[in-house]
Amino acid sequence: MALTATSTATITTLLISLFFLPKIHSSEFSGTHIRFAKADVDLLEFPLNLEFFEAEFFLYGALGYGLDKVAPNLTKGGPTPLGAKKANLDHFTQDVILQFAYQEVGHLRAIQKVVKGFPRPLLDLSKESFAKTVDAAIGKKLSPPFDPYYSGVHYLLASYLIPYVGLTGYVGTLPKLKAPSSRRLVAGLLGVESGQDAVIRAYLYEHAKEIVSPYGITVGEFTNRFSELRDKLGHQGHKDEGLVVPLAEGAEGKISGNVLAGDADSVAFDRTAEEILRIVYGSGDEKKPGGFYPKGGNGRIARSHLL
Repeated sequence: MALTATSTATITTLLISLFFLPKIHSSEFSGTHIRFAKADVDLLEFPLNLEFFEAEFFLYGALGYGLDKVAPNLTKGGPTPLGAKKANLDHFTQDVILQFAYQEVGHLRAIQKVVKGFPRPLLDLSKESFAKTVDAAIGKKLSPPFDPYYSGVHYLLASYLIPYVGLTGYVGTLPKLKAPSSRRLVAGLLGVESGQDAVIRAYLYEHAKEIVSPYGITVGEFTNRFSELRDKLGHQGHKDEGLVVPLAEGAEGKISGNVLAGDADSVAFDRTAEEILRIVYGSGDEKKPGGFYPKGGNGRIARSHLL
């Protein structure tokens, strides 16, 4: 059947429309679509900063080596972390941490499949770096200095410090994404990160009343102090909770056990990229690198605050 002038015009219009649809997985865009596409790219790239941290910390803790040996292509030539080493873990804890480690390798690969990414930022995973953060949380210099690699409990307390921050970041990112494929990726990452956080918190909750030697501070109190520090550094109110809370702050105001953190309706808290930078830098300021990121994070969002 011959095409009429009207049908020809309709088909031509559809073809033109298809041609100008945004390519969400590419940073090459034109016209009005660039604003939305770039927004997704930046939001998808930013979490690499936390994923690099988690991958390296878990790999070194379980194996004594990191991405430079396991998946050097994912580092994109970024510097080797400072001070990371194998932790003194029991068999069960090592097995769990190794699972986390390989999951984080997968997360890095999944993100880099859809965005260009950036080189691994310089990470300070030394015991001295963790000790400074813990001292800030406790409000005094601990003696001996806190060493995350000393034992399983020490290592899991250190693990409590960062992964949850990434989790809240993913919660905050999801509503800002434009493309369904972007939201699907972040939802999938969030699911596994939430599981990791739940495992860490559940293990620590089982030991919440135990005193961490030689500090005279319980596991539960350590987590409460860590959460308070993150809230303080984030500057955006209450978005963090330790393992034991006042009864009124527990689920439905009926229980003080708090194995999973959430708001008054037990919904996960969210954080912006800026809040995350304030916390992981340990400075309370997204413009002042430090802490675990001596030279700051990478990617457009993190670097935009350092100009």
